[in-house]
Amino acid sequence: MNTALTLIIALSIASTSALAMGPPTTSSRSSPPSSYEKGAEAAKSGEYAAALKQLEKAVGENSRDANAWNYMGYSYRKLKQFDQALFTYQKALAIDPEHHGANEYLGELYLETGQLEKAKERLKVLDSACFFGCREYDSLKSAIAAYKAKHK
Repeated sequence: MNTALTLIIALSIASTSALAMGPPTTSSRSSPPSSYEKGAEAAKSGEYAAALKQLEKAVGENSRDANAWNYMGYSYRKLKQFDQALFTYQKALAIDPEHHGANEYLGELYLETGQLEKAKERLKVLDSACFFGCREYDSLKSAIAAYKAKHK
């Protein structure tokens, strides 16, 4: 009985150690970043034109990638190309109507174009989609409050 228990514990420790190390790899390098990853990183770094080139590749590879469409919208919005931003946010939301980022950023686009009521609609969607609250809801709510204070 003691031997069986010792064997079970030893096997458990070995499998836990193997899981902690992750899957085996055939080389020391990881795979190169995808077009989406390159585009998202460029958008986060403020390199919006470069982001768009990568994100266009990403949606060409997978037209159902709501995240890529969302970052395209973000990049277009930051470049003040509001019509393209609106189109790409709508593409993201057609794929995933509760996409947190697309709803937040579309709400911010509406604020930038003076459409407070539409921004509030996006906030309602986030309120429903973020069951326990989320950063995107909080961010859009703050943006709406700032917009209201500025436009009294």
